[in-house]
Amino acid sequence: MADEAVAERAAEPASHDPQKSQGSRSPEAPPRGRERGGERGGDRGGDRGGDRGDEQAQGEAEAHDGPEAGDDEAAERAKERERAADRIKDLTRDPLAEEDGEDGPTDLAAAARARRAGRKLLTSGRDFTSFDRSRIGHAHIGDINVSLDARRSGVAMRGGPVPEEELRRLRRAHVEPAGYVRLRRALESRRLLVLGGAPGTGRTCTALALLDEVTRDGAGDGGRVRRFDPHQGEGVRGLVGEVKGRDGGEGGEGGEGGERRGTGYLLELALDRPGTLPPDEMDLDQLASTLAEGDAYAVVVVSVGSAANPLLAGRYGMVCPPAPSQELVTVRLRERLEEARDHEALERAARIAEDPEVIEAVGLDDLRPAEAELLASLLAEHLLGSLTREELLAGCRGIAAVQAHEWFAGVDRALAAAPSSGDGRTPVRSATAALFHPVAFRIALAVLGGGSHSAVSAAAHLLTWELSVQSDPDSTPSRPLFCDDPESDRALSRARSDDGAIDVAGAEVTGQLIFYRGSALPAAVLAEIWDRHFPVRAPVVRWLRLLADDPRPQVSVRAAVAAGELSVRDFEYGFGELVRPLAEASSPRRRVFAATALDQVAGHASHRKAVRKVVDDWSRYGTASLRWTAAMTLGHGRAADSVDAALDALARIGVRDQGRQLAVASLNVVRLLTLPECATVLRRLGQWAEDRREEYQDLALVTIVRLATTGVDEVLDDEPGTPLGDRGDWPLLLALAVTRPELTGTLADLLWTALNTARSRDVAFDALEALLRSASRGERGEGSERGERREGGGDRMRPGLAALLPALTSDEHDRQQLEWLLRRMMRDQDRPLTTEQASALWRLAVPARQRRSDEEESHG
Repeated sequence: MADEAVAERAAEPASHDPQKSQGSRSPEAPPRGRERGGERGGDRGGDRGGDRGDEQAQGEAEAHDGPEAGDDEAAERAKERERAADRIKDLTRDPLAEEDGEDGPTDLAAAARARRAGRKLLTSGRDFTSFDRSRIGHAHIGDINVSLDARRSGVAMRGGPVPEEELRRLRRAHVEPAGYVRLRRALESRRLLVLGGAPGTGRTCTALALLDEVTRDGAGDGGRVRRFDPHQGEGVRGLVGEVKGRDGGEGGEGGEGGERRGTGYLLELALDRPGTLPPDEMDLDQLASTLAEGDAYAVVVVSVGSAANPLLAGRYGMVCPPAPSQELVTVRLRERLEEARDHEALERAARIAEDPEVIEAVGLDDLRPAEAELLASLLAEHLLGSLTREELLAGCRGIAAVQAHEWFAGVDRALAAAPSSGDGRTPVRSATAALFHPVAFRIALAVLGGGSHSAVSAAAHLLTWELSVQSDPDSTPSRPLFCDDPESDRALSRARSDDGAIDVAGAEVTGQLIFYRGSALPAAVLAEIWDRHFPVRAPVVRWLRLLADDPRPQVSVRAAVAAGELSVRDFEYGFGELVRPLAEASSPRRRVFAATALDQVAGHASHRKAVRKVVDDWSRYGTASLRWTAAMTLGHGRAADSVDAALDALARIGVRDQGRQLAVASLNVVRLLTLPECATVLRRLGQWAEDRREEYQDLALVTIVRLATTGVDEVLDDEPGTPLGDRGDWPLLLALAVTRPELTGTLADLLWTALNTARSRDVAFDALEALLRSASRGERGEGSERGERREGGGDRMRPGLAALLPALTSDEHDRQQLEWLLRRMMRDQDRPLTTEQASALWRLAVPARQRRSDEEESHG
């Protein structure tokens, strides 16, 4: 044995030296047995057809035709074998990388993770298609009416005094947010407070509560707390005139000052309307001075955003934090149950509110005041017997839908008040982009939530353009370049951000991720825009097509999942505008988008039959692009009546047109191996390998090699926590050998077939080498560029090799092949295998009992 021999064998004289047995064979070629034939025993026996390399038949032909004819035929056969081997090698490349060139990388693992995340985001156990929003817009529960609809954009509440009855109810029900005392002290000391917050967070209630406290000793007959209609004057400047007029100053009625002193004013500014400018600091100073002269107070309420940022950063500005959700619900419950005179029901209501099913139905991380009031009403009526549990859950599911409706109802009505140039000739730059950006951000977050903040923001700007052009096609949308405010985006969209892993070029890096504050909001947003705002569909479809071309799986795959969910709501429209056009595209990325969307539709029982009919028709009668898309859809396992039916369709696609689409068919056969019906897939692979038709043999060989080179995380749909999901960084072949030990023999037989067939031998040995290196160096393969390398990964994968290799090396010839491969790996100049690593792998493949038997035979 040479010095480079495996350490385990170096210490024990070999019974058979593969190089000696092969005569003049190059040491770089593996020992060859009878190709796909010979006496193998078990399932490996018998003549399997194909390129058997029958040297006896070759010699007879040469003797009959003469030496020259024999040489020509041998050379031609050698060229044919080389062409067949090159074809198998080409077919084992990534079929999704066609547009990037034959070696272009695609990250299947990132795509699989993005698909799982998108499915979880939009189908978190909720009934996505059946909610009737009309029942909750103005909730009528028993004898309680709760108005939840938002006021239309740009429409302020009418000015006038706030009734004392409303103030008394406010004092009884208001829950102070964190920092409330600091807000009150600021108002008392400065007389003026600019209070910023997102609509619906209780900012107006907090403003009224503050004014109620600081004006307790003020005038009462004329209303000590008053709302000021900004349309009566010029916003803050108009309020200055109002204060002066009411305290007997300039422009006021003398003699009434003493009666009106101590008044509190509430002004709500709508800064999101086109042409509306925020007040400057001098206007606020003048208002504060006037308030001090009249012993009055004022709170100016603004929505957080780029327009309000200068106000909130000034001396009068403060942000209003939301009230705590649990306290809001408790206070509202106490009100409801006190009215019903059931004082013992509060604890029961609290337990129901903490029920996981109820929490999941609500689907919001925190509740706003009106939402807390509705939930409390639902819980109270359920306890009092007016609502069944099913009705309670249905009402809880409607809360997020109400929020979505408030976000989008009448957004562009403010465009009717767009400013004109005055002379009729000078064009006015459109303000639609500023108006639509918050809307676009909410839609982008519903589609791409859980992705990076930068991806969501970039997609939101693309959608802003599409919405602006659709709404105002005669104007070029414009948007300031330095007015984005991430904090405002999050506040206006009920979003949160957190650090997390982002897939970048096959590696994972830490970045800022963004999510809705509630699992119910993404689906509610998509349902609202698709069902209630039909004109929005066209720009959204154009936008989704743009996202389909994004090279980042976190964008294109998540968008495909959302497209599937939208198609469920109107399959005729979604199929005609999104699925079918992209399924016929020349770009593989667009076809993957269509396949992912179709599979998402198939996840709904109501549409599964239609999807299966479409995919079956495409696999039989479709164009090449449609057959390719059908294959990618079948790989998810839901687009056929059974796994056998899916395999029939994939075989039909793979063998057609001289195997033109065999690569994509084999990839999706491998994806089916993650299903519980894995044994059915392996059985069919064995049948294809035994088939006399070469195209079926090629489908089996390419699939076997792809199985050995594919990682679990590239094809798995399950979340971590399952036997396969916990082995995401493993090669799929090794993971199956461990998690499905009853299939180990079948897996070894299939791999043996690829190793001992001439046209697949080279790529099969490369795949086996990658498996061996995965356990010796703790990564899936030396060619892997994934950043998912775990400490001690090689040790974790060794049980897979320990199960597979003994079944693969059942006789001396197989062990000679393994020995040759280990030697080749040790000679590798770039990635040499150490003697210790080679010895460890040999011991895994050849148990001690077999090594003693080989030693006895060699000495005999």
